[in-house]
This record gives sequence, structure tokens and C-alpha cells, in this order.
Amino acid sequence: MTATHAQPQARAGGKAAGSVVEVFGAGGERGRRRHALVRGIRDTCLLVLVPLPLLAAALPLAVAGGGTRRWFGGRGEGQRAEAQAAKDAAAEAFYELDTAQRDLQISIETITAVDSSPAARKAVDDFAALGRRIDEASRAYITAVDAHDLDRDDLEPSVASSARAELSSAKDQLVRVKGDLDRFAAGLGPLLGSAETQLARLAPAVERARQALLAASNALDAVRASGLRADDLAARLAALAPELTKLNQGAGRHGVPETLQRADQVLRDAEAVRAEAEKLPERAAEIDRRLVSLRTRAQALTTRSASVEPVLSELRRRFSAACWQDLQPVPEQAAVNVRQAEEKLKEAARARDEQRWADATSRLSTVRALLNATDEAVSAAGDRLHRLDLVAKDPQQEIQRTRFAIRDAQRLAMAGRHTPEPRHARPLDDAVARLDQAITGLEGRHPDYWHFLTVTEDLRQTAAHVVAEIREERGAGAN
Repeated sequence: MTATHAQPQARAGGKAAGSVVEVFGAGGERGRRRHALVRGIRDTCLLVLVPLPLLAAALPLAVAGGGTRRWFGGRGEGQRAEAQAAKDAAAEAFYELDTAQRDLQISIETITAVDSSPAARKAVDDFAALGRRIDEASRAYITAVDAHDLDRDDLEPSVASSARAELSSAKDQLVRVKGDLDRFAAGLGPLLGSAETQLARLAPAVERARQALLAASNALDAVRASGLRADDLAARLAALAPELTKLNQGAGRHGVPETLQRADQVLRDAEAVRAEAEKLPERAAEIDRRLVSLRTRAQALTTRSASVEPVLSELRRRFSAACWQDLQPVPEQAAVNVRQAEEKLKEAARARDEQRWADATSRLSTVRALLNATDEAVSAAGDRLHRLDLVAKDPQQEIQRTRFAIRDAQRLAMAGRHTPEPRHARPLDDAVARLDQAITGLEGRHPDYWHFLTVTEDLRQTAAHVVAEIREERGAGAN
């Protein structure tokens, strides 16, 4: 039962009672005196004009007042007016409670449509409990209204007083429940705000998802019109059709949170399809350019690989085996890598013709890796010969370069100190000893120049590491 069930009856009672107030209560004591004066004048005229028999007959009626209601007001009419006022106040409280309950019912339905959390379920249970209290208060009010007819001519003062008390009690109960309902509504603020936010997002999110699907479909049509099949993109777009159906079925069937999540996912997937479709012509052109470029590079490496054997021959003739043994496999490995690269290029070309873009890209990446490795190996042979030539002619340049790096690190380690930190001094002292040992190794008949170059490079890296460590520590201390 809601408060509205008895509202028409309550209003009808209030309107009828209004006529009683108009006759006996309007204007207070002055109105009653005016009414008595008018009736007194009318009675005097009757005494003059009517015959004596009629006057004799009318006198008892005038004394009786034409009924049991008294003409000149009195305590009974005051109690009737008080009861009517209590009835009007109760009707107003009943109407306000009914309105508040209906408004809150909408809020609860909004929350339950979006939120299934424990807090939301508790709000629903609490509202149901309040609903039962509202039903009880409404029944008490309706019972009090139906129990007393305040428009009866023979309404006893005691009955009017009892009606006033019952109606006032019903009004107080309605007001108490209304207060509890208002406090409950105020506590729903966070839940209701979150639910309204999600509902406000729902329609725009679904519309964005639909528009994204339409844009993806249009982009795919444009790509196909240019002669590209884009079968994988078409399959991905087709997979979104069931999700679109669920979006069209609405949140009433699938729930608001689920619909929002589905709309966001469809939006992301559709935008990804559209972006890839728009880039597909450019991607195809890029694959074509890479095919041409890598073919040219493979041919150039085939020519360069032929120069490795003469370089190895020169290394064997002039330097010890330790300087060139690791380069022995380079010519054969270069030839193998180039052949593999050419095979992968053919596979990439087939994938391109069949518009298998991912396969074509993968094959081209493999070709590039093979050619990079071959390029490095072929270049390493020529670089080795050049560096060995330089150190064989003048080892001092390499020696001085390494000594300078070590001494620079030592000066930094001693800056502002009487003795360096052991963790800095030890690797630098070891570097000096290793450099002296490497220089001694050059005194033989067939020196291992490559080993010497490897050692000096490692020593310079050790010195650079110590320098970086010292600067980092001092920078941290300054801060």
C-alpha cells in the first residue's frame, strides 16, 4: 500500500468540511455576530408579516433551529473545526509522504538497474523495510479518516474530540516516517550519483560503438575498392556483429555495467579495424619498397662476400693464426645467409601477392636479420686487417691511448683525497699490470696483435667504468 491509495477520499473529506468552516468559522467571533444579527432581522420581519396561526406554527421551529445543529455556534462547532484542521494536516502529511516515497522509488530503481554491490542490495532491503512502515502509517491514517464523518449534523463534541486525537496521532506517525524516509534518501547520495553517472554514459557509449562500427565498415569498403581484399580485417569486423546485436537489445536485457563494458570493447575493436584498414594501402606500398630494397642489398652482399677470401689470405700471410682463425667461416656463412635471404624474399613476395600482410612482414624481418649478420661478418674481416695493420706499424699509439685512459681515471680517484678508495684503486692497478703484460707479449717473433688489441680495448672500458662510478658517487653526495 502506498500513501496515494487514500488520497482522493481524504481530499473529499477536507472539501466537505470546508463548508462547515465557511458557515460557522469564517471571520471568527465577528462573523458569528454578523450572522446572528442578520437572522434576527429576518425573524423580526416574519413576526410582522405572517398571520398569527403561521406565527404560532413557526415559533417552535424557530426555537428548535430547523434541526439539531445549533445556529449560534458554540463549543461543539469549535471541536468540529479542530478535528477538521487535524484532518487537513494529516492529509497534507499523507500527500507529502506519498510524493517522497514515489520519488525515492525511482532512485532505488535507478540504483538497482546499475549496481549489484552489497551496498546497493542493503539499500533495497532498507527501502523495503521503510515501505512496510509507510504502509502501517497509511493504514492508520485511512482508518482514522474512514472512522469519522466530520460533516454530520449530529456530530457530538466527544466524537469530534476523539477524531481530532486520532487524526493528530496519524499525522504524527506519517511525519515520523517521512523524516526517516528523508534521512534514508540523503544517505543514498553516493550510490545514486554513481548510478546516474553510468546511466548518463550509457546512450553515448552505445552510439559511439555503433558509429565506430560504421566507420570501420566504410574504411573496409574503401580498401576493397582499391583492389585489396583485407580478409583478416573483414573477419575481425564480422566477429563484432553479435556484440552489436547485444548492444541493440539494450541494457534492460543485459544490464547497464555489462552494456557499458561491451560498448567500450566494441569501440576499441572497431577503431582498431578502421585504423588498420586505412593504413593498409600504405602498408602494401611499404612492403613493396622493402622487397625491392632488400633484393638490392642481397645482391650487393653477394658481391662483397667475394672480397672476404682475399682479406683472409692477406691475414694468413702476415699475421699469426690467432689473428684470423675466428674469421675462417665468414665466406661460407655469408654465402649461406645470402641464399637463405633470397629464399625468404621469394616467400615474402608470394605472401604479398596473396595479401597475407603479416606473413610478408615476418619474412622481410627475417631477411633483414640475415643480411645484417652477413654485413657485419664481411665488414669484420676488412676491419680486422685494417686495425692489425695499424698496430703492427706502430703499437705505441694504442699503448698511449690506453695509458691515458688509465691515468685519467687514477687522477679522478685521487682528487681531494690522500689515498684512493680501494674499490677504485684495485681495478686501475690491475689494468696497469695487464697493460704491461700485453706490451711484453708484442716482443715475440710472431706477436698476437689481435690479442693485444682485445686487451687494450678491455682496459679502456675498465677505466671508463671506474670514472663513471666515481662521478655517480660524488654527484649523489653533493645532493
